Amino acid sequence: MKPHGSIANMDKKTALVTGASRGIGRGIAIELARAGCRVAINYAQNAKAAEEALELVRAAGGEGFTVKADIARAADRRRLLAETLSRFSRIDLLVNNAGVAPAVRADLLEAGEESFDRLIEINLKGPYFLTQLAARQMLGQEKDSSGFRGRIVTIASISSYAASTGRGDYCVAKAGLSMMTKLFADRLAPDGINVYEIRPGIMATDMTRGVKEKYDKLIQEGVTPIRRWGSPADVGLAVSAIAEDRFPFSTGAVFDVDGGFHLRRL
Repeated sequence: MKPHGSIANMDKKTALVTGASRGIGRGIAIELARAGCRVAINYAQNAKAAEEALELVRAAGGEGFTVKADIARAADRRRLLAETLSRFSRIDLLVNNAGVAPAVRADLLEAGEESFDRLIEINLKGPYFLTQLAARQMLGQEKDSSGFRGRIVTIASISSYAASTGRGDYCVAKAGLSMMTKLFADRLAPDGINVYEIRPGIMATDMTRGVKEKYDKLIQEGVTPIRRWGSPADVGLAVSAIAEDRFPFSTGAVFDVDGGFHLRRL
């Protein structure tokens, strides 16, 4: 794909957020809008939710558009990038957020290949090759006023390192995203593209609704030093700080947005 964009339209950064119709992705899109970004809101199925997210982006003072694409499909990934470039002419920030949970939690010794393949395709393979496409585009862009050709943020999880034997496929996929961040950070740093990983903890989203009672109890008992659920806005604020270039001398860095879950405590 031939890179678009020179130094035009650089008064506002442009962001592509995958899985942005609901949950963490929506929270990221809203905070990026508040930071002055134009936002491409990617969704896979729920057009109504995507339009609601777009309305919230506009209410936050931003602008954007919605684009349907399944990041597990190569043709959709190419179209997603092409439509974003058609609207914005360049991509200053890619946020790999789209992901799914297992349809059914299954013990590690009983889990089947169908669920594994689905999670790897959507949660790891899709972001990996979308990042490859976006990086190629960014390499052909002129540097912006902050001296960057682009930024890439991947939303991983505490499941990158915390074992959960009832959803091993999810943990493996998230661990893969952590290595993906390191690889692209190393490859792209000399060319003015910084890469970051954010690890959310226990977040109040549709994905955790079915286990709310379990995590309410764990939080109350102190599984996290900050005793509350995380919110999509918590993750969004971390992403907006990156978009605002608050960490220009960091790449391959991991930001824990987890209420302190990652701390080893006695």
